[in-house]
Amino acid sequence: MANEDFLIGANDEHGVNPPTPGKRTPEVPGLNRQIYENEFNRQAKNFFIEACMRQDFSVFDVKPEENDISIGERVNRINRQNLTLLVTFAYNAFENDFNDASGFEVFYSPLNPRASQSRALAEDIFEKLKGGTRQTARGVKTLDVGVLSSVNCTSALIEAGFMTNLREARLMINPLFQTEVGEEACEGVCEYLGVKYLPRDNLANYPLLTSGSRGNFVFLVQFLLNQSGFRLSVDGIFGARTLEAVKKFQRDNSLSVDGLVGANTWRTLLTLPPYPLLREGSRGKYVTFLQQLLESALYPVGNIDGIFGTRTKNAVVAFQRGNNLTADGLVGKNTWSALTNLNF
Repeated sequence: MANEDFLIGANDEHGVNPPTPGKRTPEVPGLNRQIYENEFNRQAKNFFIEACMRQDFSVFDVKPEENDISIGERVNRINRQNLTLLVTFAYNAFENDFNDASGFEVFYSPLNPRASQSRALAEDIFEKLKGGTRQTARGVKTLDVGVLSSVNCTSALIEAGFMTNLREARLMINPLFQTEVGEEACEGVCEYLGVKYLPRDNLANYPLLTSGSRGNFVFLVQFLLNQSGFRLSVDGIFGARTLEAVKKFQRDNSLSVDGLVGANTWRTLLTLPPYPLLREGSRGKYVTFLQQLLESALYPVGNIDGIFGTRTKNAVVAFQRGNNLTADGLVGKNTWSALTNLNF
């Protein structure tokens, strides 16, 4: 069976625009705001979709909308698709204030028509998360909710942490943690399906794409471009609109504007190291990544817009001072190291 014959469903709980009532952290000190649960769920789901595309799986996004969609509607969408399996992303809570409850758990339902397979999938995902994150591993558990019990496919749900734990609340908006959960979920899926997992951070895994290319990596580049604000049809065909978007992305990120998706364009789309030197006036995907990391470290930047302005510089300087670094506002090797090695 070819990888493309597997149809993987990806689902994120709740909504962010507008936010689902009650599904949020307490006010986070330093940020002076609450973090909505779907700020994590949606991004972890997107990183999972990215990982599945890289494996050449076919993918169905159950809830592409930013608003919440009823469980009944999502179950109907799922049951029309004949999915191989479904993975749902969520975040836990305990009471209303910050406390010590922590850790991740993975759920399945014994009421699912494929209960034994669902348990096996949940166990495989749990083991991959356990081997990657440093959080408390709370186990594989049962839960009777529609996306587990009422769907006609193998199904597992990840509660990746507690939003009422300050450390884990910060992880909700950390792009490295979001990536890790999405990737490890995909690793678990690969383990369950018995296929080889293709890792994210090896650029040798990414082919050169040119106008006219087709296939799963074109799906992937279109999906990644859409995460950067483009509105491409994700159809796996490198046509004129995709070429135009690639060139604009390259221009916006100070890359060679040749319309070829090679190593440097892939690296920037994925924000892989080595990370570039950034300073006030810098723009692009790595600045967005920087801003997200600063927010997660509780150094607010205002709008996360990919523009290294005064507020971002002030946040960098404050972070450098708080971490015994030279407070020059330049984001070089030492600052990147401090930002990307925060304890998960």
